[in-house]
Amino acid sequence: SFDELVAISNLEEGKQFFLGFANVLNAMRSCSKLIIGRVQGKVAGGGVGLAAACDYCFAVEQASIKLSEFTIGIGPFVIAPAVERKIGIAAFSELTIDASSWKTAYWAKEKGLFANVYESIEEMDEAVQKFAEHLCTYNPEAMLEMKKVFWRGTEDWDNLLAERAAISGRLVLSDFTKETLKKFK
Repeated sequence: SFDELVAISNLEEGKQFFLGFANVLNAMRSCSKLIIGRVQGKVAGGGVGLAAACDYCFAVEQASIKLSEFTIGIGPFVIAPAVERKIGIAAFSELTIDASSWKTAYWAKEKGLFANVYESIEEMDEAVQKFAEHLCTYNPEAMLEMKKVFWRGTEDWDNLLAERAAISGRLVLSDFTKETLKKFK
Protein backbone atom coordinates (compact mmCIF):
# COMPACT_ATOMS: atom_id res chain seq x y z
CA SER A 1 0.00 0.00 0.00
CA PHE A 2 1.11 3.58 -0.55
CA ASP A 3 0.65 4.30 3.15
CA GLU A 4 3.12 1.56 4.03
CA LEU A 5 5.60 2.82 1.45
CA VAL A 6 5.37 6.39 2.74
CA ALA A 7 5.89 5.16 6.32
CA ILE A 8 9.26 3.54 5.48
CA SER A 9 11.90 5.61 7.26
CA ASN A 10 15.18 3.71 6.90
CA LEU A 11 17.02 1.23 4.68
CA GLU A 12 16.26 -1.80 6.85
CA GLU A 13 12.51 -1.08 6.89
CA GLY A 14 12.59 -0.60 3.12
CA LYS A 15 14.41 -3.86 2.55
CA GLN A 16 12.07 -5.74 4.92
CA PHE A 17 9.00 -4.36 3.12
CA PHE A 18 10.21 -5.61 -0.26
CA LEU A 19 11.46 -8.90 1.23
CA GLY A 20 7.78 -9.70 1.70
CA PHE A 21 7.43 -10.08 -2.07
CA ALA A 22 10.76 -11.90 -2.29
CA ASN A 23 9.71 -14.41 0.36
CA VAL A 24 6.42 -15.16 -1.38
CA LEU A 25 8.12 -15.62 -4.76
CA ASN A 26 10.74 -17.88 -3.23
CA ALA A 27 8.07 -19.92 -1.45
CA MET A 28 6.22 -20.37 -4.75
CA ARG A 29 9.45 -21.32 -6.50
CA SER A 30 10.45 -23.88 -3.90
CA CYS A 31 6.97 -25.31 -3.28
CA SER A 32 6.91 -29.01 -4.13
CA LYS A 33 3.47 -28.70 -5.75
CA LEU A 34 2.51 -27.06 -9.01
CA ILE A 35 0.82 -23.72 -8.36
CA ILE A 36 -2.23 -22.79 -10.41
CA GLY A 37 -2.98 -19.06 -10.65
CA ARG A 38 -6.42 -17.53 -11.06
CA VAL A 39 -6.54 -13.83 -12.04
CA GLN A 40 -9.98 -12.21 -12.03
CA GLY A 41 -9.12 -8.53 -12.47
CA LYS A 42 -6.46 -5.96 -13.19
CA VAL A 43 -2.99 -6.77 -11.88
CA ALA A 44 -0.20 -4.26 -11.26
CA GLY A 45 3.32 -4.42 -9.86
CA GLY A 46 3.78 -7.23 -7.37
CA GLY A 47 0.62 -8.94 -8.58
CA VAL A 48 2.24 -9.42 -11.98
CA GLY A 49 5.16 -11.02 -10.18
CA LEU A 50 2.83 -13.40 -8.35
CA ALA A 51 1.11 -14.38 -11.61
CA ALA A 52 4.53 -14.97 -13.17
CA ALA A 53 5.59 -17.21 -10.28
CA CYS A 54 2.59 -19.47 -10.83
CA ASP A 55 3.36 -22.63 -12.74
CA TYR A 56 0.14 -22.29 -14.74
CA CYS A 57 -2.12 -19.25 -14.73
CA PHE A 58 -5.72 -18.69 -15.78
CA ALA A 59 -7.22 -15.21 -16.30
CA VAL A 60 -10.34 -13.39 -17.41
CA GLU A 61 -10.41 -10.81 -20.19
CA GLN A 62 -10.46 -8.01 -17.60
CA ALA A 63 -7.08 -9.15 -16.20
CA SER A 64 -5.02 -6.37 -17.74
CA ILE A 65 -1.48 -6.03 -16.43
CA LYS A 66 0.91 -3.18 -15.72
CA LEU A 67 4.30 -2.71 -14.07
CA SER A 68 3.80 0.78 -12.69
CA GLU A 69 6.87 0.96 -10.42
CA PHE A 70 8.74 3.54 -12.52
CA THR A 71 5.80 5.93 -12.10
CA ILE A 72 6.48 6.15 -8.37
CA GLY A 73 10.27 6.25 -8.54
CA ILE A 74 11.23 2.63 -7.98
CA GLY A 75 11.43 -0.35 -10.34
CA PRO A 76 10.13 -3.92 -10.40
CA PHE A 77 13.45 -5.23 -9.11
CA VAL A 78 12.20 -8.00 -6.82
CA ILE A 79 9.66 -9.45 -9.24
CA ALA A 80 11.89 -8.97 -12.30
CA PRO A 81 13.43 -12.45 -12.26
CA ALA A 82 10.02 -14.15 -12.13
CA VAL A 83 8.45 -11.93 -14.79
CA GLU A 84 11.45 -12.12 -17.10
CA ARG A 85 11.60 -15.90 -16.68
CA LYS A 86 7.96 -16.19 -17.69
CA ILE A 87 7.59 -13.66 -20.53
CA GLY A 88 11.15 -12.95 -21.69
CA ILE A 89 13.32 -9.87 -21.50
CA ALA A 90 11.72 -8.04 -24.45
CA ALA A 91 8.18 -8.19 -23.03
CA PHE A 92 9.46 -7.49 -19.51
CA SER A 93 11.32 -4.42 -20.79
CA GLU A 94 8.21 -3.19 -22.60
CA LEU A 95 6.08 -3.56 -19.47
CA THR A 96 8.68 -1.90 -17.25
CA ILE A 97 9.50 1.07 -19.46
CA ASP A 98 5.90 1.81 -20.51
CA ALA A 99 4.93 1.94 -16.85
CA SER A 100 1.69 3.86 -17.26
CA SER A 101 0.02 1.66 -19.89
CA TRP A 102 -2.12 -1.37 -19.26
CA LYS A 103 -1.55 -4.44 -21.44
CA THR A 104 -4.53 -6.67 -22.15
CA ALA A 105 -4.96 -10.18 -20.82
CA TYR A 106 -4.56 -11.37 -24.39
CA TRP A 107 -1.18 -9.60 -24.63
CA ALA A 108 -0.19 -11.36 -21.40
CA LYS A 109 -1.34 -14.70 -22.82
CA GLU A 110 0.59 -14.11 -26.04
CA LYS A 111 3.73 -13.43 -23.98
CA GLY A 112 3.23 -16.54 -21.81
CA LEU A 113 2.11 -15.01 -18.51
CA PHE A 114 -1.39 -16.47 -18.77
CA ALA A 115 -2.04 -19.94 -20.18
CA ASN A 116 -5.72 -19.25 -20.87
CA VAL A 117 -8.03 -16.24 -20.93
CA TYR A 118 -11.78 -16.51 -20.39
CA GLU A 119 -14.74 -14.21 -20.98
CA SER A 120 -16.18 -14.63 -17.48
CA ILE A 121 -15.14 -15.59 -13.98
CA GLU A 122 -17.62 -18.47 -14.05
CA GLU A 123 -16.11 -19.85 -17.26
CA MET A 124 -12.61 -19.50 -15.82
CA ASP A 125 -13.57 -21.15 -12.52
CA GLU A 126 -15.05 -24.11 -14.37
CA ALA A 127 -11.84 -24.47 -16.38
CA VAL A 128 -9.67 -24.17 -13.26
CA GLN A 129 -11.69 -26.88 -11.52
CA LYS A 130 -11.45 -29.27 -14.49
CA PHE A 131 -7.74 -28.55 -14.86
CA ALA A 132 -7.05 -29.19 -11.16
CA GLU A 133 -9.05 -32.42 -11.25
CA HIS A 134 -7.08 -33.52 -14.30
CA LEU A 135 -3.76 -32.71 -12.56
CA CYS A 136 -4.84 -35.02 -9.73
CA THR A 137 -4.62 -37.94 -12.18
CA TYR A 138 -0.91 -37.32 -12.84
CA ASN A 139 1.93 -39.01 -10.99
CA PRO A 140 2.83 -36.66 -8.09
CA GLU A 141 6.47 -37.66 -8.32
CA ALA A 142 6.58 -36.80 -12.02
CA MET A 143 5.02 -33.40 -11.34
CA LEU A 144 7.54 -32.72 -8.57
CA GLU A 145 10.45 -33.58 -10.83
CA MET A 146 8.98 -31.47 -13.64
CA LYS A 147 8.59 -28.51 -11.31
CA LYS A 148 12.32 -28.76 -10.58
CA VAL A 149 12.96 -28.63 -14.33
CA PHE A 150 10.68 -25.62 -14.76
CA TRP A 151 12.58 -23.71 -12.07
CA ARG A 152 16.12 -24.82 -12.99
CA GLY A 153 18.55 -21.92 -12.84
CA THR A 154 16.75 -20.12 -10.02
CA GLU A 155 18.73 -21.62 -7.16
CA ASP A 156 20.34 -18.24 -6.40
CA TRP A 157 17.02 -16.43 -5.97
CA ASP A 158 17.14 -16.42 -2.16
CA ASN A 159 20.16 -14.10 -2.40
CA LEU A 160 19.20 -12.36 -5.65
CA LEU A 161 15.74 -11.32 -4.47
CA ALA A 162 17.14 -10.13 -1.13
CA GLU A 163 19.63 -7.94 -3.04
CA ARG A 164 16.78 -6.63 -5.20
CA ALA A 165 14.69 -5.91 -2.08
CA ALA A 166 17.58 -3.79 -0.77
CA ILE A 167 17.64 -1.80 -4.04
CA SER A 168 13.90 -1.14 -3.84
CA GLY A 169 14.20 -0.33 -0.14
CA ARG A 170 16.85 2.28 -0.93
CA LEU A 171 14.90 3.80 -3.81
CA VAL A 172 11.68 4.12 -1.80
CA LEU A 173 13.62 6.46 0.51
CA SER A 174 14.67 8.76 -2.32
CA ASP A 175 13.29 12.30 -2.39
CA PHE A 176 11.78 11.59 -5.82
CA THR A 177 9.80 8.60 -4.58
CA LYS A 178 8.75 10.21 -1.29
CA GLU A 179 7.38 13.25 -3.13
CA THR A 180 5.65 11.12 -5.74
CA LEU A 181 3.98 8.92 -3.11
CA LYS A 182 2.69 11.99 -1.25
CA LYS A 183 0.70 12.91 -4.38
CA PHE A 184 -1.26 9.66 -4.09
CA LYS A 185 -2.47 10.45 -0.55
